[in-house]
Amino acid sequence: MATSVPLATTAPASALLTLADVQAAAARIAGKVVRTPTLHSRTLSAIAGCDIWLKFENLQFTAAYKERGALNALLQLTDDQRRRGVIAASAGNHAQGLSYHGTRLGLPVTIVMPRTTPTVKVMQTEAVGGTVVLEGETFDEAYAHARRLEQELGLAFVHPFDEPAVAAGQGTVALEMLEDAPELDMLVIPVGGGGLATGMSTAARGLKPGIGLIGVEAELFPSMYNLLKGTQYPLGGDTLAEGIAVQEPGRFTSRILAELLDDFLLVRESEMESALALLLQIEKTVVEGAGAAGLAAVLANRDRFAGRKVGIVLTGGNIDTRLLANVLLRDLARSGRLARLRLTLQDRPGALFKVMEEFNAHNINIIEIWHQRIFTHLPAKGLITDIECEARDREQLEALVAALRAKGYDVSQVDVN
Repeated sequence: MATSVPLATTAPASALLTLADVQAAAARIAGKVVRTPTLHSRTLSAIAGCDIWLKFENLQFTAAYKERGALNALLQLTDDQRRRGVIAASAGNHAQGLSYHGTRLGLPVTIVMPRTTPTVKVMQTEAVGGTVVLEGETFDEAYAHARRLEQELGLAFVHPFDEPAVAAGQGTVALEMLEDAPELDMLVIPVGGGGLATGMSTAARGLKPGIGLIGVEAELFPSMYNLLKGTQYPLGGDTLAEGIAVQEPGRFTSRILAELLDDFLLVRESEMESALALLLQIEKTVVEGAGAAGLAAVLANRDRFAGRKVGIVLTGGNIDTRLLANVLLRDLARSGRLARLRLTLQDRPGALFKVMEEFNAHNINIIEIWHQRIFTHLPAKGLITDIECEARDREQLEALVAALRAKGYDVSQVDVN
């Protein structure tokens, strides 16, 4: 199996991974992963001002593209490596992809995860055949332990991104996209460690030298962006796109992306949330935060993509259902369909009833009401009332607020970032 390529190697980046490598990977994994569809989206195209094609990698068995690279690496193991088994450090899609295909091939698979990993991710990995070892409080500690076990037990380490065999497998996404939609003239690719972008960029540029290649990272974790752009933006925070929240990008992948990417964009959390909600509403498909990053970049930079034929990879669909619910509700709040209005009232009989009459007159549904009498800056006879409500659209909500203010009420809206 191929191993990570040191950054200091003298080989040109173009020689580290080739179109032939990706095509060989495609032949190797054919029929063993889902050949997901690439579909044109008329509605998203109209919204974005460019022609958009979506690659539905969230339809893989483990709901993410990571299966491709994991399988390609596994199929290149020696007989001795197959007998001993493989190991990786991952708390995400790589763990499931490696476990699923390793088990299917009869290989022992060990996945090291931090002790802080949510139970659901441990259970999902074990459900597809992986043996999970919990070690360390951070990913770096789990990774270090996995490398120790690699040496102690003689296991083959399969890196989630910084390995040519893995990147070649991920590059098969681009082969399929350009086969299904040869008119594409630009690909927008989420970047974490860089495995997917490296493989896809290599394949796409090999097939279509003039194609545009745009990398996308979450603004909270611009690790590859910093490396390639020479910036020093801080890293850290609770990002929706945990799948591309990487502290250190790959050494091998960064060399190739420095040569192949035409541009690199950062997307804010609110932009990814809106893109995720839009994909569910329009395409009726569920994606995780990283899976929405490509569409978020296009929608946030319309001038950059105007008139282009853009391919976007929906990289995965593994998102916690409670988090998904939060994202959808926050999107309703941003669109004005859901709101929390804060009013200052007198603490006397009938005060709230009069406010309710205005809600009724404007046909706006009240969901919940909270009163706050103690922790306020108001006199003892005053209170603050928060009213969560549901409107048809922003215009209907604004009409209600205007009517309340016209009657002398102090009204403000609690914003969503």
